[in-house]
Amino acid sequence: MTEGKLLLEIVTPQGLIFSQEVDEVTASGTEGEFGILPGHVPFVATLKIGMLSCKVGTEVKYFFVNWGYAEVSNDKVLILADSAERSDEIDFERAKAAMQRAEERMRQAENVDFKRAETAIERAVTRIQIAELKRLK
Repeated sequence: MTEGKLLLEIVTPQGLIFSQEVDEVTASGTEGEFGILPGHVPFVATLKIGMLSCKVGTEVKYFFVNWGYAEVSNDKVLILADSAERSDEIDFERAKAAMQRAEERMRQAENVDFKRAETAIERAVTRIQIAELKRLK
């Protein structure tokens, strides 16, 4: 491993989706957003639905993460996520449609699982935000 770098690996049940040396990682934990730089003390954190970003030189890469864990040790950041997507894999229109479907379910107050609908909206909104970042570049 290169001195002054972190190895970031993002793994889902479908397999390894990202593995690269990076300069910095920022993630959305259940206790709040946190950042990791080389030399960070070891820790484990739970992740919520949110954005994960990493900096490689001047480039910032964005990912959608759907729950999981982050383990930091020995200049390695291991992300174990229920699901994760690179920003360039996010279908903006599909995310908007998913948000509209979830909002419609919320309006049908009688036969709806509110927690499930809220989670669907949260996933869709996060995907839209990440896709917007990619579209702005």
